[in-house]
Amino acid sequence: MFGIDFSKFTDVFNRILLPAINETVYMSLVSTFLAFVIGIIPAVLLIISDKDGLKPNSKVYFILDICVNILRSFPFIILIIVLFPITKMIVGTSIGTTAAIVPLTIGAAPFVARLIENSLKEVDRGIIEAAKSFGASNFQIIFRIMFVEALPGIISAFTLTLIVNIGFSAMAGAVGGGGLGAVAINYGYQRFRPDIMFYTVVILIIMVQIVQILGNYLYKITKK
Repeated sequence: MFGIDFSKFTDVFNRILLPAINETVYMSLVSTFLAFVIGIIPAVLLIISDKDGLKPNSKVYFILDICVNILRSFPFIILIIVLFPITKMIVGTSIGTTAAIVPLTIGAAPFVARLIENSLKEVDRGIIEAAKSFGASNFQIIFRIMFVEALPGIISAFTLTLIVNIGFSAMAGAVGGGGLGAVAINYGYQRFRPDIMFYTVVILIIMVQIVQILGNYLYKITKK
């Protein structure tokens, strides 16, 4: 079918695809985790400084809002190239699987910040006011009440970010990032191997479906 020889799948999978899957999973998971660690900071600052926040500050909110929007709108393939010097400074090289984690993290962090901010905004104001009446500090309100109440939304945000990073990791393969994207380009496109191109696309679809199913399951558990 379409010039694809499925009889060689096992050999191709073990020799080429399996290492690429491991690289994609490594890049996606690590970058998503780091993006959440970084993204929580501006998200908290945005939710605090918002006009209905715990400490409203229109100037701080405006500056953070503009910065997040600018970083979110940056085309990822350009971001990778722009960050080459910073990537090399951090990991010692600008190419490879570990190097790709840097732009993946920086590219996803503002996206995560906005998703977390939106999740925290959905927390019932009545719960927050009740916590204030009991003398809870702002720190306690944010991390012991708002984050707990917003957990289902945060899980959905993590799921979405991980799916986005899986796609971006494939794009990173175009500039030496490794993973399934590099396999699709180096073997499937440049060596005219439609079978490998087909396998990488199917594997990426399966990976996204698995992540979405797990994310939906965790969302339902925390929503109860």
